[in-house]
Amino acid sequence: MPIPFAEAHSHQASLVAADLGSHPEQGLSDLEAKQRLLSYGANALEAGGGPPVWRRFLGQFHDPLLYTLLVVGAIKLLLHEPGEALVIWSVTLINATIGYIQESKAETAIAALARSVRTEVEVVREGRRQRLVSEQLVPGDLVCLEAGNKVPADLRLLQTRNLQLDESSLTGESLPAAKNSEAVAAASPLAERVGMAYAGCFVSGGQGQGVVVATGATTEVGQISDSLQKQVNLSTPLTRKIRRFSQTLLHVVLVLAGLTFLVGILRGRGAAEMFDGAVALAVGAIPEELPAIVTITLAIGVNRMALRNAIIRKLPAVEALGSTTVICSDKTGTLTQNRMTVQEIYAGGALVPLEALGPGNEAAANVAVHETLLAGLLCNDARPSQRDGLVGDPTETALLQAAQTAGLDRQLALEAHPRRDAIPFESEQQYMATLHGGNRILIKGSAEAVLARCSRQLRPDGQAEPLDVVAIEAAVTAMAVRGQRVLAFAIGSSGNQAQQLHPELVEGGLDFLGLQGMIDPPRPEAVAAVAACQQAGVTVKMITGDHLETARTIALQLGLGKNGRVRAIEGRDLDQRSDDELSQIARDSDVFARVAPAQKLALVRALQRQGEVVAMTGDGVNDAPALKQADIGIAMGRGGTEVAREAADMLLTDDNFATIEAAVEEGRVVYLNLRKALAFVLPVNGSASMTILLGAVLGLELPVTALQVLWLNMVCSLSLSVPLAFEPRPPGLMRQPPRPPAQPLLNRGLVRKVLLVSVFYWCFIFGVFLWARSHGSNLAQARTMAIQALVLAQIAYLVSISQASKMGWRHWHQSPWLAAGIALAVVLQLSFSQLGWMNRFFATAPLEPQQWLVCGIALLVMVPVAWLAERLDS
Repeated sequence: MPIPFAEAHSHQASLVAADLGSHPEQGLSDLEAKQRLLSYGANALEAGGGPPVWRRFLGQFHDPLLYTLLVVGAIKLLLHEPGEALVIWSVTLINATIGYIQESKAETAIAALARSVRTEVEVVREGRRQRLVSEQLVPGDLVCLEAGNKVPADLRLLQTRNLQLDESSLTGESLPAAKNSEAVAAASPLAERVGMAYAGCFVSGGQGQGVVVATGATTEVGQISDSLQKQVNLSTPLTRKIRRFSQTLLHVVLVLAGLTFLVGILRGRGAAEMFDGAVALAVGAIPEELPAIVTITLAIGVNRMALRNAIIRKLPAVEALGSTTVICSDKTGTLTQNRMTVQEIYAGGALVPLEALGPGNEAAANVAVHETLLAGLLCNDARPSQRDGLVGDPTETALLQAAQTAGLDRQLALEAHPRRDAIPFESEQQYMATLHGGNRILIKGSAEAVLARCSRQLRPDGQAEPLDVVAIEAAVTAMAVRGQRVLAFAIGSSGNQAQQLHPELVEGGLDFLGLQGMIDPPRPEAVAAVAACQQAGVTVKMITGDHLETARTIALQLGLGKNGRVRAIEGRDLDQRSDDELSQIARDSDVFARVAPAQKLALVRALQRQGEVVAMTGDGVNDAPALKQADIGIAMGRGGTEVAREAADMLLTDDNFATIEAAVEEGRVVYLNLRKALAFVLPVNGSASMTILLGAVLGLELPVTALQVLWLNMVCSLSLSVPLAFEPRPPGLMRQPPRPPAQPLLNRGLVRKVLLVSVFYWCFIFGVFLWARSHGSNLAQARTMAIQALVLAQIAYLVSISQASKMGWRHWHQSPWLAAGIALAVVLQLSFSQLGWMNRFFATAPLEPQQWLVCGIALLVMVPVAWLAERLDS
């Protein structure tokens, strides 16, 4: 009788595996796994449908400004003006459609990027360990777990080694749950099922192996997937600022519209005419296109970053990247090439280069050197692979390569000293230990951790002698000064035929074997990226678990510090410091070596207390708190753990520091383009509305009608504003200091710029209208001329603030969207004034050549105004 999934926790693990047709050591066969994949389907949850399309579309109207337009349209309809009501509602419909399309594109892009980072798991099939994409798991598969993994399916645990899981997403328990392979009562609540590992939980410590009992929708998390679905949130601090700005603007618009109506009535104008003027002012002042531009710009920023190997998991990171002031980066693999190679071995009091260890060399007769290399080979989780060569941590693959270079054979060594048990490496303990045969214990780790457990050392002839700590520490320092990462090795005995390795067996009484020094050279592109960040006013700090001198040497090669001097400090010197002292150290130091995960979190907080915007890299389980605390948490897409990825705002698909520098640059581009959009949109809306107010105050004919203002806004939003979202990055962007974090959306320079351009538009529209009326033009022609003059001035202003004007005419091909937007605006405006049906609908009139010439003066006059506006904003 097959064991029901819901009761797997209440049966012995071996019985569950047998019932699933899985061997507890061999696992499934490849053929059986393929057949089960066809039967059970992929191990994946189907994406939640989310709100229906109609509700998402209606959500685009949820804006106070759009509510105002909808009400205005309804009033127009009640006044028997269906044409104008239709146009007003069309504007809201068009903007809602733009917002819906762009939001859908952004959500689709983010979902696709999230799927591109696939979870890989280690599975035993046909007795061989292999890495598979988690979607390929089937019931009966044997899955291996270690610290940092995300549990890929529901597992009945077969073996555990100090295994702890973070089950907070299912149980709400904040502390990790200790696991074993024991069965519990069938009625036990999920939090008490110690023999189970559930999909979506994280391995916070230890190791384990389990058999898959449920995949995809049949897992515990699959059954409650609706409540766990992650909805893409397009809200950012910047969009919230814009929303608050829009609400404030609405109040101002309503007051001005009411003032326009009252003043016009008091000046003797008709109520219907002044209502039209009030409507025109309201419509002209509302920047309907602004929300769409913000969404488009952020989505473009996400896609640009993805092309540069940075996946943005949380949209607020796009804008925050532009104001980053400090980047705290790990060393190995991010700043360096992550290709470790053993350079030297110190053992038996002698320092031996690796190339001197070939067969026949005298150095090969040093027993201590031989035992050090053998310990590096055996106390090691890396392994050969026919497809990928050596598979495993770069440090451990380097140890295997060193042993092979010296003539040691991994298979023969494992046959002579079979591995029985292991204590996996944890950053807090700084060592890994393995048990071989019956009583041989090998340990490798940092020199501090290993030496603290040793009382003797091996001589070249293999005999033990008292430990010479001073000489060993001097060797460690000398190797570290040469930029090498140093690992120490020791040997001990369990004293009996032990089958398990307990931590107390490696707490003391070991014999020191030797040191292996390896180097991981800096990435050339990281050197250039560090220099670019420093030039941009972004401070780069290295936080690493390596030896102080190793970190200092690599930092010098990377160009960290000032004037060739690197200020470095060890993690142990950070303990027992006050907040003020830690803040001072965090600000003044360039390198933090031998740092524990808890100290990373403290350093991030210390920098933030100094007012810094901190980007933090990490890849381990214990890096998650620091990644969450940082303003920008950056995880490694290749080598990082699932815990780190889930905590991060951004993933590096190439694990390269140069990608962080590129992402900071793109974040600055996004902010600049949004700022350009504000600088362009606000004067357009403000001038049109204030022109109507001026006409009401002076008791003059209104220069523009509500319908004409609506047309003006539609042209701006569809053809002139949107191209600003596609602006290329300006040269020299990374030679400017970061944007102050507290800088308001509308700073003093931008306000001065908007006011100047608004006043110019205001005067020019009214001036052209009055000139036309005084030179015999009828009302329709005068209004048409005013609008055409304004659009031409907008085109000149758009060009002046665009990157194309700064790059020169020869580089216009880099701004195709700008050229296309201007061309579309010209075609639309020609239709607006020259086509008969447009004249009848919008109350416009065809213009004569001399009238076009007068309008064209706007292009010339706008040039010095735009130049002055740029000076005010600088």
